[in-house]
Amino acid sequence: MFKRIGVAACIISFIMFIYIGRLAWLQLMPGSSSAAVLSPQASRGGWQRLSVLQRQRNLVLDTGRGDFYDRHGVPITGETYSAVALFPVRKDTRGEMKDVRELSGLLGVNVEQLQQRWDAVREPVFWEVEGQRHPLRLTEAQAKRIKELKLNGIRVLPYRNRYLPQFDAKHLIGFTSQHPEWLQAEHADELASGKRKLAEQVGGSGLEKSLDKLLHGVGATSVSYFIDGQNAPMHGLDMRITQPGNPYYPLKAMTTIDLKLQNEIEEYVDKQGMKEGAIVVLDANNADIVAMVSRPQLKPGQFQSSDGSEWSNHALKAVAPGSVFKLITEAAALETGVASQHETFTCSGEYGKYGLSCWKEGGHGRLTLQEGLAQSCNIAFATIAERLKASELQQVADALGVGRQAGWHRDHAFGPFGGPLRLLEEEEGGQLFAAVGSSGGSAGGVGSAGELHEGLKSVGEGNERSGGNGVAMGSGKKSEQSGNGNDGNDVKSEQSGNLEKSEKRSGKQAAAQKALDRAAMLAAVDGGVLAQSGIGQRDVRMTPLQAANLIVTLLNDGRVMEPRLVSEIRYANGQRMVKLPAQRAQAISGRIKPATAHALRRGMEAVVDHGTGRSIRQGLWAVAGKSGTAETTRAGIARNHQWFAGYGPVKKPRYAIAVLVENKPPGSSHQATKLFRGVMDIAARISSQEGS
Repeated sequence: MFKRIGVAACIISFIMFIYIGRLAWLQLMPGSSSAAVLSPQASRGGWQRLSVLQRQRNLVLDTGRGDFYDRHGVPITGETYSAVALFPVRKDTRGEMKDVRELSGLLGVNVEQLQQRWDAVREPVFWEVEGQRHPLRLTEAQAKRIKELKLNGIRVLPYRNRYLPQFDAKHLIGFTSQHPEWLQAEHADELASGKRKLAEQVGGSGLEKSLDKLLHGVGATSVSYFIDGQNAPMHGLDMRITQPGNPYYPLKAMTTIDLKLQNEIEEYVDKQGMKEGAIVVLDANNADIVAMVSRPQLKPGQFQSSDGSEWSNHALKAVAPGSVFKLITEAAALETGVASQHETFTCSGEYGKYGLSCWKEGGHGRLTLQEGLAQSCNIAFATIAERLKASELQQVADALGVGRQAGWHRDHAFGPFGGPLRLLEEEEGGQLFAAVGSSGGSAGGVGSAGELHEGLKSVGEGNERSGGNGVAMGSGKKSEQSGNGNDGNDVKSEQSGNLEKSEKRSGKQAAAQKALDRAAMLAAVDGGVLAQSGIGQRDVRMTPLQAANLIVTLLNDGRVMEPRLVSEIRYANGQRMVKLPAQRAQAISGRIKPATAHALRRGMEAVVDHGTGRSIRQGLWAVAGKSGTAETTRAGIARNHQWFAGYGPVKKPRYAIAVLVENKPPGSSHQATKLFRGVMDIAARISSQEGS
């Protein structure tokens, strides 16, 4: 008897010992499951933590992402409002039916609809109206009454909405979206440590993307609601708010945008029916971007494809500039001395070769170079273009900052940025001539919205033709080398040194290859290519941002600036984190003479006074500029790109503006010129209001 009891006791003790050992293993060993699911710092006591997590339901109130502000400190992103949150609690524990009924009325649904949606809740969610992408915005009275209801699993909480409903989303700001593959590739360590989560929102385009690492912040603010194993509320625990303890975050990105001007321009172009195109407004003194409008509209969360076309910023897309490029051709002619302002040309309407003709039937007759610009005469500009060498035209384009990315950037790490920074990552570089061996299409993303006609005929200001397709100029190949894999610190140091030398050699080789490609490209340019390129046709590509910056360069006597979109990053308390100063363009070789810039400004004044832009003489400010039209095709149908780039007021320029209206039917009125006048009048009116 006692023997059997002893054996049973031993067996029970052995089983208990196994259970105790297993519990100790789970709780204390660093390689246990708790260590696998928790960070190293949280592994001790991990199962207690997990048991708490099992009983709580979390809802993110604010991601902690930094916001954008305009030049006057007005918020472009970010607002907080009261919303209703539903937590998954059992139906019989929610409260009295009369309160549920009143809640349904406050939410605008019947009781059955409320209960049905509540029953389906598995994780905490904000209440949304069907068809809307954001939680229902509560009035102060609604929020107060819901708080007074004695219901479990319902709370009125502050919701942080990123994109403000009172105006359209901005292409320059961009959008955020989930991108787990990118997070795994770029932030594996932060994911492992719990600092970032696969489901979080990251920048998808615009400044949201280029400044993502800073804007991400230091953590989200969330609310926890505690329930028991049967999904009943745990009374006494209620809710717990968890938020980062760093008072310096979220950050504030201070942009150069004037939000009032930006919004009024957007409203104006939509009323005028601009379906596709862009408008860029730059500060005439330092090239700061004051407004940047792109159409079609950006609609975050409603994209139907993933090819990027729905969020493409047309202000940064390079297309054929047409006669706007004649400003550069004239600059090259004056700089090299192949023509003078007062030289006389004869335009009969036909150039006599290359199939090139003027846009005006019968021609312009006899006219000077300045009048040639005012009347946008193809014959005069094809003539002076053929007098130039390809290298001379390319050199002046380079000196004016054309054919390269224009936006503000740094090639090296600075401040909180651990590497190079380009604020406008999507910006295309444009080009003057196509690379040797190109057979159509566009490289590096440079090209027009549709395939451009091949051939040599151009029809100037009224209906200009672009032949061929663009290819990015001279791309060098980067070679990669690595040292031998030996052990020891000395060997590693030697490897590091070898790698640096290898990278330098690789850089030199790339530069040498680029120079060879450039030389071959220029050598392949003949008279026909020069004649077409000189009037902004064939392979010439330019973005609206570059066109506006060209005007700023001419207003500043040839000094090329880099258009800036962000002036500084601030901490949450307003203290400056880093300044992004206005700066001159980097690696620009040469500069045109002030006299050349002056001559071009006088020519642009003549365009509006009595030339192709005379329809916009009347307005709040006297303006000057240059129009352009380039023929293209879209889905095999003939279309025109319309341009106007200029400045105002003439006597004391404040803004440089470029307007591009894409894919208009041939024979349409020149909408870009009309929009330029309208945008300048909006700017003049707002400036007057600010000054009064």
